[in-house]
Amino acid sequence: MPNNPGGASQPPSLEKRLPIALALMMLVLIASQYLFKTAPGPKPVAPVNHKAAAQLAQKPAATATTAPQTNAVANTATAVPAGQIQATSVATTTIDTDVYRIVFTNQGAAVKSWVLKKYTDNTGKPLQLIHLDNKGNPLTLANGQPCPLPFTIEVTGQRLDVDPNSVLYQAQTASNGLAVDYAYSDGKVTIHKSFQFAKDSYLVNVKSQVVVNNTPAPSLLMWRGGFGDFAVHNASGYEHTIWYDGAAGKLIRKSTKDAKNGPITDTGSYTFGGLEDNFFAAVALPPDNGSLEVRTYSDELKIPGEEKPAAFIGAGLSTGAQNDFALFVGPKDIDILKQVNPKLTQIVDWGFFGVIAKPLFVWLNWTNDHWTNNYGWAIIVVTLIINLALFPLRISSLKSARKMQRLQPQIQAINAKYKNIKLNDPRKAEQNQEIMDLYKREGVNPVGGCLPMLIQLPFFYAFYRVLAIAIELRHAPWLWVPDLSSPEALPIHILPIILIATQFFTQRLTPTAGVDPNQQRMMMLMPLLFGFMFYYASAGLVLYWLTGNVVGIAFQLIINRFMPTPAPATPAPVSKAPVKKTVKR
Repeated sequence: MPNNPGGASQPPSLEKRLPIALALMMLVLIASQYLFKTAPGPKPVAPVNHKAAAQLAQKPAATATTAPQTNAVANTATAVPAGQIQATSVATTTIDTDVYRIVFTNQGAAVKSWVLKKYTDNTGKPLQLIHLDNKGNPLTLANGQPCPLPFTIEVTGQRLDVDPNSVLYQAQTASNGLAVDYAYSDGKVTIHKSFQFAKDSYLVNVKSQVVVNNTPAPSLLMWRGGFGDFAVHNASGYEHTIWYDGAAGKLIRKSTKDAKNGPITDTGSYTFGGLEDNFFAAVALPPDNGSLEVRTYSDELKIPGEEKPAAFIGAGLSTGAQNDFALFVGPKDIDILKQVNPKLTQIVDWGFFGVIAKPLFVWLNWTNDHWTNNYGWAIIVVTLIINLALFPLRISSLKSARKMQRLQPQIQAINAKYKNIKLNDPRKAEQNQEIMDLYKREGVNPVGGCLPMLIQLPFFYAFYRVLAIAIELRHAPWLWVPDLSSPEALPIHILPIILIATQFFTQRLTPTAGVDPNQQRMMMLMPLLFGFMFYYASAGLVLYWLTGNVVGIAFQLIINRFMPTPAPATPAPVSKAPVKKTVKR
C-alpha cells in the first residue's frame, strides 16, 4: 500500500510542472535578451436455463470450485420458497486461467479479487486490479459505507424492492472451470449474470439482465473505487473513464473532476469504453459497435494511513435492456491488444507528438532486444544517436552565438546611446530597431542559440509519453533505479541532482551573447528550473535529458577547442540620440 496514493500532498505532476517551467525559462530568455490482425474471442455464453436454475435452487450453492466465505452474512435460511431462486449461504467461486485469478462472491454476484498473474506490483506480488485495503477488503467511502465491488448493478429509471448487490445468488459453474452463471429471483425481480473466460485470453464474455414483473429493466454493471495499480505515485491522477468514438476518430477521457458534482453519463456507438490507468485497462466492446453507455463516478475513498479521503474513478457500463459485451481486462500491450481485438490498440494514446512517440517506442524496443537488454541503456544509446543527428544544428547554433559575441561592442554602443530611456518611451522602439538592423546586416539570428532546445522538446514529450504508457518500461530497472517509468525510489533523487549539475556546467561552457553580470545571474536560474521540472519526473525521462546534457558537454568542449571565440568587432562611433523637446502652447 503506498504511503500517499492520490493524496492531496502529492507533488505536482509533470503535466503541471512542465508548462510552468517552460514559461519561466522563456521568461528568463526573453528578459535576458531585452533587459540585458485478430484472434477469435471466447464463445458466447449460453443463456441461463431457467429450469436448471430452479433445480439448482434446491441444491447447496457450493461446487467443486466454490468455497464458503468466512465473513458474516446470516446463514439461517433452511429452504427457498417455491418459484424463487436464491442461495442460502455466502459462497465464493474462483476462476483460474493462465492470465487471471478471479474470486467471485455470490452475495451480489460480484468480484472480490481480480489478479493479473503475469504482472506484479511494487512488492513483487501478482497485480491486484481492485483497490483493497491491507486485509484484502473493499476500501471505505467517505460516507462510511464499503465501496461497491466490481460488477455490482445499478438499475436505471426505477427502484427495486430488493438490493441486487446484497442478495444471495445461485451460482452454476462450467465443467471446465472457465465460466460462472449467477441467478436470483424473488418472484417479482429476476436477475441473471454470466461470465465466460478463455484459458489464455484477456477477453471475457459478460452478460447480465434485470427483469421486473416480466419487463426488462435497463441496468449498469459497475466497477467503482478505482482501477489498476494502486501503489504507483499519484495513482488516482492517472485513472480515467475512456471510450473511443469511431465516428469522431478520437479517444475521450474523463476524470474524477468531471464527476465531482455527481455521476455523468455518455452514450453513443462507441468502439469500446471503460476504465484505464497508465498501463492497464478494463473496457467493454459492444457487439457490432452497438450503443454503449459509460457512466463516470467520483468515489471519495478513505485511504489507510491518510487523514483525508481521495477521489478515485469509477465506471458503469451498459448496452441497454440486456448487457452483452466482450470485456478486455489486462495490460495496454500493443501485441496483446492486437491479438484480442485490433480496435483495442486505440487505448494506447501516444499523444500530440505520436508521430515521434510511436516510432521512438519501436526504436527503444529494438535497441533493448538486439543491443542492450536493458531499457536504461537503450535510452542512453537512443539519446546519443539523436544528439549525433542534431550535431549539425548545434554547429549552426554555435556559429550564430559566436557572431552575437562579436557584435557585443556594437550592441553595447547602441544601448549606451539610449541610456536611461524608460520601457514605455517611444524611443525604446528605435533602440530595438537599431539592434535588429544590426543583426540583419551581419546575418545573425538572435534566437539561433535556442533552436537546439526547441528541437529537443518534441523528443522530450515523446519520451514522456512512451515512459507513461509503454508497459514494457513498467518496472524496467537500470543500475540503482528499480522502475524507469516512475520517479526514483530513493529519499533523495540522484539523477535530477546530477542533471542540475550538468546543466550548470553546460551553461558555463556555452557562449553567451551578453556578458552583463545581471543577465548572467538571471541565466543561472535556468538549471534550478530544470531541477524543479524533473525532480518528480520518471527516472527514464530524467535519464534521457541527463544523457543529452553529457553529450552536449562533450560536443561543446570539442567545439570550443577547434572554434575559439572571435575577436569582438570595433563599434563605429555613435552620437547620442537626439532629444525631442516638447513645446508648450
